[in-house]
Amino acid sequence: MTTTEDGEGQSENGAGGLRRVLSSLRVRLVGGYLLLLALALAASIVTVRAVLLDRVSARIDRELLQEVEEMRALAAGRDPVTGEPFGDRVDRVVEVFLRRNIPHRHETMVAFVDGEPFLRSANPPPLRLDLQPELVERWSVLETTQRGQVDTEVGPVDYLAVPLRADGQARGVFVVAVFTALERAEVDEVVRLAGTVAFLTLAAGTVLAFALAGRVLQPVRQLTATAQRITDTDLSRRIDVRGHDELAELAATFNGMLDRLEGAFSGQRAFLDDAGHELRTPITIIRGHLELMGDDPAEREEVVALVLDELDRMHRIVDDLLLLAKAQRPDFLREEVIDVRALAEEVFAKAQALAPRDWRFEAVGDGRIVGDRHRLTQALVALAANAAAYTEEDVEVAIGAAVTDGHARLWVRDEGPGIPLGEQERIFDRFARGSHGQRSRDGSGLGLAIVRAVAEAHGGRVELRSRAGAGATFTVVIPVDRAGDGDGR
Repeated sequence: MTTTEDGEGQSENGAGGLRRVLSSLRVRLVGGYLLLLALALAASIVTVRAVLLDRVSARIDRELLQEVEEMRALAAGRDPVTGEPFGDRVDRVVEVFLRRNIPHRHETMVAFVDGEPFLRSANPPPLRLDLQPELVERWSVLETTQRGQVDTEVGPVDYLAVPLRADGQARGVFVVAVFTALERAEVDEVVRLAGTVAFLTLAAGTVLAFALAGRVLQPVRQLTATAQRITDTDLSRRIDVRGHDELAELAATFNGMLDRLEGAFSGQRAFLDDAGHELRTPITIIRGHLELMGDDPAEREEVVALVLDELDRMHRIVDDLLLLAKAQRPDFLREEVIDVRALAEEVFAKAQALAPRDWRFEAVGDGRIVGDRHRLTQALVALAANAAAYTEEDVEVAIGAAVTDGHARLWVRDEGPGIPLGEQERIFDRFARGSHGQRSRDGSGLGLAIVRAVAEAHGGRVELRSRAGAGATFTVVIPVDRAGDGDGR
């Protein structure tokens, strides 16, 4: 019983493997190529045979007509021996003509005089037509020219029979015949040779096409093998790109996709590590204080206040993380027409409540953009809060806006400690810390990352101009016309 089941399993595996091979792209490509090649060769062979047979028929007609014309020309002339006109000597005309003319290949000539076979051409024909009773009976009594074909034991025979007249009466018949079957046999031999060449061409084409398809599809196999070896912990494998054709472009595109995936996975792992670290700290604080909390009411009140503060911070971190996750969704923005001046004035009014700073309202240009007013307000208020967090009381912090060169520019400028050049790109990363290793106690470390996400969602960017000890200016740049940005939002 086990043997039977194993045998059935092997049979199914073999059938499945055969189906996979037959359905592979390489086999389908080669099969399609060979089918087209076979059809082309077959069509060419059929066409060549038809053309050759047509030429054979035309040549037979010319040869038959030529012999008859030569016979008529001789009958109208003089006897080469006596120099006298042939007159009514039909037998002499036939005798002279057949002695002086050699038939073409597969051709024979027969003459009848007074209803009886008289003479035939000297070369031995494949079949003695003057000994065939039916043909003798048909040709010997002809009164008019006749062109036709008869079937014989050696195949069809084309003929042209012409009466020979003397004194206005038919005294004989001259017949020129061609053994058509032998002519066609030569054509068939040529066709068979062409078929053999076509078969060898098809066989050689099969081998070459299979090898060429293997080379052409090598990048596809590499792509498959690379994709099979890729895991969530190893995205480093790449396909060797060679050439400049479509498959090379596919391989390059696949490598680019792997680069993006590797970057996304690396960023995701770093993000999860940072998020875990940031959330683990308040949890540790909460647990530690709760475990050490005593029965004293004042102490309990102090611990509860600390725990609530840490929970609020965790809540802000989670909200900011959710906001960054939503930034990748098409419905992240709810767009409307926004007046730039009104937006700047609204942000300035809200910023003044953040901290006692020397808030200034700088130049504001008029213009309109299409965007999400709430998201832009959130980003600019985050920049203002960041400026307030790193400056002292009464330090100047300015907010402004302008519309130039098809872009709206909204900025927050402070006269704080500034940002070293080497850190200016990194501070937009999630949970990034400055060189002093700290950030605002009330911040989640995601503010600048959110600002960049909002700007990029609008098809724009965030610019930073700063240096250590000279303050910083953060500018959100948004295109005025976003009809062709192609981001789908």
